[in-house]
Amino acid sequence: MEKRAILKAVMSIFNHIPGKLKQDFNYCRTIVHNHSENFPVGSLLAPSRIRPHLYAIYAFARTADDFADLPGRSDQVRLQLLDDWSRRLQKAASGEPNHPIFNALTYTFEATGLPPTPLFDLLTAFRMDVTIKTYDTTRELLDYCRYSANPVGRMMLHLADVEPYLPHSQSVERQLWSDAICTALQLANHWQDLGQDAWSGRPLYLPKEEMDRYEVTAEMIKSRRFSPMLGGLMLHLVAETRALFEEGEPLLTAVKWPLNLELGVIWESGMALLEQIEELGGNTLRSRPSLSNWDRLGCFRHALTRTWS
Repeated sequence: MEKRAILKAVMSIFNHIPGKLKQDFNYCRTIVHNHSENFPVGSLLAPSRIRPHLYAIYAFARTADDFADLPGRSDQVRLQLLDDWSRRLQKAASGEPNHPIFNALTYTFEATGLPPTPLFDLLTAFRMDVTIKTYDTTRELLDYCRYSANPVGRMMLHLADVEPYLPHSQSVERQLWSDAICTALQLANHWQDLGQDAWSGRPLYLPKEEMDRYEVTAEMIKSRRFSPMLGGLMLHLVAETRALFEEGEPLLTAVKWPLNLELGVIWESGMALLEQIEELGGNTLRSRPSLSNWDRLGCFRHALTRTWS
């Protein structure tokens, strides 16, 4: 009985989805709930009418990210898989999907007017994860975030009917706030995963110009040798990332309920993660910080207080 009630609640999310596509959207939802993330994806806090579309977008991105990341494949095979995913996306945008994820995305494009451009941008970032192993400058890393993170925020604004994806005179400011938050989330995730990326074949996301300034080498990271210099570098990067969160903070009061609560929880979660890294003195080489359920509850409480203040 309990399982039936849960299934009924799940399927109610898709009430406005055509019957023939409900299985496709549920397929996407399953991918979302089978992966643990720092920040809520299509959570109950998101407007219910956009939640299925968030599932479709996340399933697309999560699968492509796995193509670029999961072990046991050569870089050539990874790029071939991403090229095939790009071709499938193009066909979906033309109304000819051939996969459950793309069946869902085609409906999302048609129902919401969302262009496929931001999804192609995400594929650009995943290709960069395969072909670029180091970033010389902070500017190069921020350019990566422009493809890997910022499209997600802009898609959310579009789906929530806050702004269209393409900038215009009345939406640029909100999009820039969104970009600041999304870039900060991406960077926070990189600092969190410092002890894992170098061992998993992912790029070393620490900008070389900053490493040189603090006398930190790639060998120190790969051998997991923490030092005061690395600690200083990480705390500097955390401070820069916090400044980006604060730059984007006005977005939290510029959008309406319930999107403001969803964004508030995401913002609070990112800031909480930075605090954990600071408590470790910047040492995420051996201990990967993560948010507990208690931490997440605190983030929700802070976001709710902001929403009703």
